[in-house]
Amino acid sequence: MKHDSSASRRKGKTPQRRSPLPAPGPSRGSARRKPPAEGAPISPRKKRFRPGTRALMEIRKYQKSTDLLIRKAPFSRLVREVCENFSRESLRWQVYALMAMQEAAEAFLVLLFSDANLCAIHAKRVTVFPRDIQLARRIRGVDSM
Repeated sequence: MKHDSSASRRKGKTPQRRSPLPAPGPSRGSARRKPPAEGAPISPRKKRFRPGTRALMEIRKYQKSTDLLIRKAPFSRLVREVCENFSRESLRWQVYALMAMQEAAEAFLVLLFSDANLCAIHAKRVTVFPRDIQLARRIRGVDSM
């Protein structure tokens, strides 16, 4: 029977990959896996995305959503702790005041990170470094921490 090579080279058809042959004899570096016992469920392999794909998916997800990204309870504790540093008496906060403070804080951080991202892109990088955030703050004129 003659093999037709043009059939496997058609456009749109991917070639079949052969499974690697097992190495003869026991190998020291790798542990051999036992075949799954009969009746045991076989778990499907997780899909591996290329580097950066998952990050882009997360960016799209968070850009579509309108919910707050910082948890409410830790943010509330932080605001109350900072408030105690400025005032000796314990001040009380309304829930809506804390929510407004959190909205403003998240909006500030998102804009700061987008400016820092532009600084990283200007430096021909894709990774945001602390110096990018410091440069964005300095250009904005935000006082030192």
